[in-house]
Amino acid sequence: MNSTIDQTTIDAVILEVTDPAAAANFYDAAFGLGDKVRFRASETLTTGFRGFILSLVVSQPSTVDSLIGTALESGATTLKPAKKSFWGYGGVVQAPDGAIWKIATSAKKDTGPATREIDDFVVLFGVDNVKATKQFYVDRGLVVGKSFGSKYVEFDTPPSSVKLALYGRRAAAKDAGVSPEGSGSHRIVIGSGLGSFTDPDGFEWEATPA
Repeated sequence: MNSTIDQTTIDAVILEVTDPAAAANFYDAAFGLGDKVRFRASETLTTGFRGFILSLVVSQPSTVDSLIGTALESGATTLKPAKKSFWGYGGVVQAPDGAIWKIATSAKKDTGPATREIDDFVVLFGVDNVKATKQFYVDRGLVVGKSFGSKYVEFDTPPSSVKLALYGRRAAAKDAGVSPEGSGSHRIVIGSGLGSFTDPDGFEWEATPA
């Protein structure tokens, strides 16, 4: 594996929570993401929309229903019930720690038995200036995969990596079904080979051990 792939891999999303053990139990039962989601004890103040959505992209509606079902059974609350739309099928839930999760598929019909397989895990940052934040990450070595002007950007990362996308903050909040207002800590840290830094919107990154 070459150094470029290592460098642009996002290894884990670290959620800052009041009870790491409870959070680990919830996510194991709800989504089964393994060590791609990790936890760190924190009491830092945060109110309202924390500026990000964690998105699980799957292959068909029954998988959406399965993942949302176990999340709700494990203590999540519904922000947007799963339903069909022009782009596919999906819903949004909020975990007990406050993180917002969107589970979606571009398919509108099932093509086989229900599974719990996740095709992509995407971290979507709601940012003040998509164009400026995109340039910040390009300067750090990320390559743009999809870009819709100043509205939405998705970066290319290796297949095993968590993906990163940018959206306007108000648009992201609307997509999540919440008010865009919020303050305090984002309560999320991204672990990757890109190193340790804070982006223009205050999202923190840290280097994962070699």
